[in-house]
Formats: sequence, C-alpha cells, structure tokens
Amino acid sequence: MAQRKKSLVKSGVKRDNIVSFLDDLLNTASIKDYSCNGLQVQGASQVKKIALAVDASMEAYRRAAELSCEMLLVHHGIIWDGLRSISGLPYKHIKFLLDNGINLYASHLPLDLHPVVGNNAQLAKMIGLSGLKPFGLYKGLMIGFEGTVKKPISLDSLVHLLCEKLGGECTVLPFGRKEIKRIAVVSGGAAEELEEAIGKGVDCYITGEPSHINYHPALETEINVIYAGHYYTEKPGVQALGKAVADRFGIETVFVDIPTTI
Repeated sequence: MAQRKKSLVKSGVKRDNIVSFLDDLLNTASIKDYSCNGLQVQGASQVKKIALAVDASMEAYRRAAELSCEMLLVHHGIIWDGLRSISGLPYKHIKFLLDNGINLYASHLPLDLHPVVGNNAQLAKMIGLSGLKPFGLYKGLMIGFEGTVKKPISLDSLVHLLCEKLGGECTVLPFGRKEIKRIAVVSGGAAEELEEAIGKGVDCYITGEPSHINYHPALETEINVIYAGHYYTEKPGVQALGKAVADRFGIETVFVDIPTTI
C-alpha cells in the first residue's frame, strides 16, 4: 500500500478522486449553505501538492502557485449564492486560478460542523472537552459543540491555551465563574449564539468575532465569553482536513498562514 501511494504521488492523484473524497467526507451535498461548497474552480486534472488556507484570496493563490500546488482547499471560497458576473474581483481571482491550473475547493458549513475534522470538533479536542453535545443552532443546523473539561480550568488558563494553540490574541468578557467546567464553542462569526449559551447555563462561550451588543447580556447573566478570532478559530478544521487528504492519498499538503485582523 505504501509503495502504491508513493507511485500515485509521483504521477499525481486525479483531481476528481480528491474532490469525491472531500465531498463524501464532508457530506457536502446534503448541507444547505449560502457558500457554494465543493470544487468552485477547476484546474489541473492531476494533483501532486495541495495548499490549505482559511480564505480564498490573491495572496493565497500566489503562495499556492509559488509552492507548485495544483489545488487549494479553503474554508471561505469565492462563490456565495452563485456568481452574478465574472468581472472585477471574481474575474481577477478566476483568471489567476485558471492561468496557473489551480483547483479551488471550498467548504464552509460542512467543515464547521464535521464531527471529526471540523473547526468546532478540533477546537473542542484542543480544549479537552468531553461528553460533547451539539450546540449553536444556525439556519436549522447545529454547527458547534458544548462539553465539559475533566478538571475545572481557570479563565486565564483557558485563554492562554487558546492563544498558544491558535497563535492569535483573545478578547475576553470575564464576567462568569473563575473556575470553568462547561464550555460551548462555535468558530468564526457566531456572537449571536451567546443567547443559547446563556440559556443552557454554560460557564464559558468561545467564538471568533467580538460583538459590542454581547457586553451587557454577558455581564448581566454572569457568563465568560472568549473571542479567539474569526480567522484563528477556523484554522484547525482546514489543517485537519489537509491531514485527512494527506493520509488518504499520500499527497503533500501545506498550510498557508495568512492571518487577518478579525
């Protein structure tokens, strides 16, 4: 098997085989989303190396081309609710990808909610949550998780862990218990799910983007909130997805880290 994988990598893996694997793994077709998930731009038919990034961007494309990658896997793609015209930025993006033979595959909600390689599953694993339950109702889908840590953890320790593991900085509303046991997490821009966290009585709610309107509800209901960054909370799933592809096909994957300020 190992020899077979080596020969596949030497000649490249069929793009369509990788796409089928990703579609099946992420259950792409059955998850409704305003992102057009799946292969958004078709490039080379054979893939020897794959780049991974949180966001589809010109910088990500350039880095992928410099690294001689024939595919780029991202969480945020370029097609949302369909294309209305191929002009302006869409034209610039698509032209670069086509000129360089780079396949663009995007997975938004399917990657958020996947129970193994998903952003939230990976964050829960990073924190050490057990007894996971679905959390974070978004357009009919539960995209996050809630669970408990084995031993209560201080808010400062939890913040330090997230900053260290994710590589970013956290904004914190320290209004709840000093020792935390129950935690809920929804990656990215999920500030509105604070209401659900309050209703379920968790000790700390973790998401990506800060929200001004969360301050007083958090203060008045005495809950801790950690905003660990939209970008940073959505790195883990992309990285885990890359490892899954590498393990399946024996192909090289490389994460292109392009942090945003959000």
